[in-house]
Amino acid sequence: MASTEQESSQTPANLNKKQAKKEAQKVERLRKQQEAAAAAAATALASAEADPFSGNYGDVPTEEIQSKAVSGRQWTEIGSLDAELAERTVLIRGAAQAIRSVSKKMAFLVVRQYVSTVQCVLVVNKEWVSPQMVKFATGLSKESIVDVEGVVSIPKDPIKGTTQQVEVQVRKLYCINRAMPNLPINIEDAARSEMEFEKAEQIFRRFLLSEGFVGIHTPKLVPGSSEGGAAVFKLDYKGQPACLAQSPQLYKQMAICGGFGRVFEVGSVFRAEDSYTHRHLCEFVGLDVEMEIKEHYFEVCDVVDRLFVAMFDYLNENCKKELDSINRQNPFEPLKYLRNTLRLTFLEGVEMLKEAGIEVDPFGDLNTEAEKTLGRLVREKYDTDFYILYRYPLAVRPFYTMPCYDDPAYSNSFDVFIRGEEIISGAQRVHLPELLTKRAEACGIDVKTIATYIDSFRYGAPPHGGFGVGLERVVMLFCALNNIRKTSLFPRDPQRLVP
Repeated sequence: MASTEQESSQTPANLNKKQAKKEAQKVERLRKQQEAAAAAAATALASAEADPFSGNYGDVPTEEIQSKAVSGRQWTEIGSLDAELAERTVLIRGAAQAIRSVSKKMAFLVVRQYVSTVQCVLVVNKEWVSPQMVKFATGLSKESIVDVEGVVSIPKDPIKGTTQQVEVQVRKLYCINRAMPNLPINIEDAARSEMEFEKAEQIFRRFLLSEGFVGIHTPKLVPGSSEGGAAVFKLDYKGQPACLAQSPQLYKQMAICGGFGRVFEVGSVFRAEDSYTHRHLCEFVGLDVEMEIKEHYFEVCDVVDRLFVAMFDYLNENCKKELDSINRQNPFEPLKYLRNTLRLTFLEGVEMLKEAGIEVDPFGDLNTEAEKTLGRLVREKYDTDFYILYRYPLAVRPFYTMPCYDDPAYSNSFDVFIRGEEIISGAQRVHLPELLTKRAEACGIDVKTIATYIDSFRYGAPPHGGFGVGLERVVMLFCALNNIRKTSLFPRDPQRLVP
């Protein structure tokens, strides 16, 4: 009450009664606010002390979803929950599609992953669930991303509102990311009963389809930059400023927010860079992937690993005739790659270069010469032409890249190299709208041009990551060609527009 006494002592003696009364009311309001705050804090403390199960539920801190650690926990796909898993403990992640309170001691939570749903049941008991935990569950907003741990059970009667005919008796419930209370649409209105995918023969598509990815097609006419910077082809779109898409980045992330889980696209990508090199094109075929991650962006690296080993194996086993033909015209040594792709941190790469007498800024990027030298050093030491370099400095990555939890100067990102040249850039994405806005502004992007993209993360966005690949560059480096133009039927570079 020291501040109250000070304010009262400073009241001039010559104030009229009206002014004195207003001052007294102001002091009284401040006193009540302080008392209310103290009472609320005491109530919260008492509630936490009174709930022995407070560790079984709650909102997960941001740093815990910044690829802090790999726990080794086993996750179960909701679509695989069936009677064979009865009495077994499972861990699932999904969106809170429906929430229903029965009483202070019981609630139902329908969790959705991709197109599969399961009913989760919370019942107050002496081992796992408290009334406070039930209250926490019923206070979640629809489409919030949650982790649920519980025991699979078989209900007596069929469940009408879910795809899975089992229930999960909840033991632990954590909110990964809360959606806005008022959603722009109801998921029930937008739900589809069937999904058809066009069969593809190319190995990239076939592999990803076998891994549960969905092929999508995104707009190539966009209102603003996808990657940041000014390297875009600008055009007039019926009186509105627009440009050709640098990548499907923003849209494939929006697809993840829409519940697709895992998506990929094969389509044209446009870059207006004035790069007159052997490895740059202004238009190329982009192979893009985006996926939910449970704990760590290494889950994305794992897909890269399996995908490219499968692609390289396929080419070597099924395209010998074509490779022999290329080899006769442009002799090359077969690509060396490991069964488990080598992974090095960016700083480990910097140290290898330093030992070779090449100084590199640990907070900058690698130039072309440094990349080639590092590729040679990696081959000499690890006997591979294909490797992943991860944990790049944040300053050299796009605005939507998630910072590292333990050092914001670095990021949860990676590049992939073949024969010392980069073919892939990937990362965990920022799925928190406030941080995303801050990062975009820091990178000089007009936030208004990506407002719908940022808004899509306000309605329930799971942690996710992905990568982009240039098809022509992969072919060039796999076959050790000296120019990327040899891999394109109608190459487009800064000086070539025809034929």
